[in-house]
Amino acid sequence: MTTDVSPEFAAATTTAQFVEINGNRLAVEVLGPEGAPVIITHHGAPGLGSRAEPRASFGRLADEYRVVVFDARGSGESEGNGEFSHEQWAADIDALREWIGAERIVMAGGSYGGFMSLEYATRYPDRVLALVLRDTAADNSHSELSRKNALASDRVTVDMEKFDRIDEGRVRDNDDLRDCWREILPLYDFVYDPEAVERKVAATPYRYEAHNYAFSKNLPTYDLKGALPGITAPTLVTVGRTDWITPVSCSETIASLIPDARLAIFEKSGHSPQIEEAEAWTDTVRGFLHEVVPPVRSAASE
Repeated sequence: MTTDVSPEFAAATTTAQFVEINGNRLAVEVLGPEGAPVIITHHGAPGLGSRAEPRASFGRLADEYRVVVFDARGSGESEGNGEFSHEQWAADIDALREWIGAERIVMAGGSYGGFMSLEYATRYPDRVLALVLRDTAADNSHSELSRKNALASDRVTVDMEKFDRIDEGRVRDNDDLRDCWREILPLYDFVYDPEAVERKVAATPYRYEAHNYAFSKNLPTYDLKGALPGITAPTLVTVGRTDWITPVSCSETIASLIPDARLAIFEKSGHSPQIEEAEAWTDTVRGFLHEVVPPVRSAASE
């Protein structure tokens, strides 16, 4: 159930433009100055996530970069025609790149958005200037780790029948997805706040079809470890120390396999250091991008 659970996720949805991408009208927002290097950032869990999370986090960079945030097909306000495979979602990212008019992009994402960032970087390597990842994994081994962490939690007693149904993509409808989501939300943050959990439950846009497809069809065979040594784009990997669902070991694996990747661990964060240690996380990402993709467009990014 890799997604993002920040307070900013509950912010009111802003107005998007709807762009025809591969047979679907996707809700898209473009932030930042024209002519700046383009960052396309992918939100977390399909069917639960939306552009609100990357807008709140990567949107902080829009003073210097052109930041594109969107609801993936089947999530948020976007249409959900066709299949929800990683291949299709990666193709949608590339079509967005063409739409925004960028030859090459910074690809960024956290949680399931990190899965898709890695998928894009391995499928479209010539299009990637740099890669920024947060609290993610290169394969599905995190699923067993997260189940053990849920069982060991001293915050709440998790209903493991609901846990397994959401983790395996077997929820019945949007209401059932909401109930299962509420069950696991207490596990995410560094500091547990029951009232914040209820706000997040209320704010989440539920699209159970995309969720079920992702977790029943995509994730069981998800494994990019063999492809990671071929990534040549500069890569930053960030993770919260107490992330229960994609633990630090998952980020360490990614950083060890991508040549010269950098790893930053945030000691007072769970799954969302972009919120729980917002200033430090943003400074880390901005410093990395300043070095590898300076805000002033260079000839290499034309």
